[in-house]
Amino acid sequence: MVNIIRRNLIDLPINYSLNYYWCSGFMISAFMVVQILTGVVLSFLYVADSMVSFSIVMNFSNDSFYTWCLRYWHIWGVNLLFILFFIHMGRALYYSSYSKKGVWNVGFILYLLLMVEAFTGYILPWHQMSYWAATVLTSVVESLPFLGQMLYKYIVGGFSVNEQTLIRVFSVHVCLGFVILGFMVLHLFYLHKSGSNNPLFSVTSFSDLIYFHSYFSIKDFMCFVVTFLSMVIILFYVPDGLVDIEAYLEADSMNTPVSIKPEWYFLTFYAILRCINSKLGGLALIAAFLFFLWMPSFNNSTAYSIYRQLIFWGIISMYTSLIYLGGCHPEYPYLYVCKGFSILMVTLMFLFKLFWVPCNSVRF
Repeated sequence: MVNIIRRNLIDLPINYSLNYYWCSGFMISAFMVVQILTGVVLSFLYVADSMVSFSIVMNFSNDSFYTWCLRYWHIWGVNLLFILFFIHMGRALYYSSYSKKGVWNVGFILYLLLMVEAFTGYILPWHQMSYWAATVLTSVVESLPFLGQMLYKYIVGGFSVNEQTLIRVFSVHVCLGFVILGFMVLHLFYLHKSGSNNPLFSVTSFSDLIYFHSYFSIKDFMCFVVTFLSMVIILFYVPDGLVDIEAYLEADSMNTPVSIKPEWYFLTFYAILRCINSKLGGLALIAAFLFFLWMPSFNNSTAYSIYRQLIFWGIISMYTSLIYLGGCHPEYPYLYVCKGFSILMVTLMFLFKLFWVPCNSVRF
């Protein structure tokens, strides 16, 4: 065991050219562990009951300073995880890390699992926005061909979102956290097996390798400390900065909010679903984007090809624009702009992953 730890955390050979973007992987792992620990403690205090869940969650903030800290750290922790995950995936796309199939496939599965984990956690407080967000998403599942009706009844446990849904969501949320932890270990295994990518794409030379400790362990720890302190400052100064006002109202099936919208990290997909007239059409567009995002390809020219850089930043621009547009009221001209940006984003992702300049054509 000591040899395994030493080989993977101390004497691991790393290319010296790695920059701070490579610290995002360590911080994701560290903050995911913190998120699981706070989630486990909160699960001891939570009761999955539609009659009392909302009051229990509100009591976390009102009864004790420690439960207040746990709850709001858990809220901000998931936002931080998605920020780090987007940085991590953006770096992997920019430097063509998707050519390492094992690492990329497990990482993409982790992204999907993290979205499921975040959404199930969003439902648990049983406030207005979480209830109606669950209603909207399950209606999308119901519209799937062939298996839609069966999946809907299996997930919801009835004809509409109810207490059975809350119990099932709570079970999935608790169990899925440990599944994500296992996939993170698997991701690390494939990463150390195939080796990490680097900005210079120098994979054949052994003259530019250094040990992970203490050169990069100190860099990772410094980034973790800075991010942790920033989170503490945010936690005490603007704890409700990302909390919707509907989160302070108990779920009411007879009172639909004026504007239903999920958290910011789901707004891109929500904007796509909302701007396409057909639910199946919106799902197909999201599935196409995720498929092209996942598709591994052999390309090592991103950092040297101006065309691929333009496409890459075009994808980033479309994605962030859809985050903003997804939070806007569904009316003209936002819906038309969303539709254009959605189709353009999928097209750019297709071009980015399937058309490239071969590595051997790059001139150093």
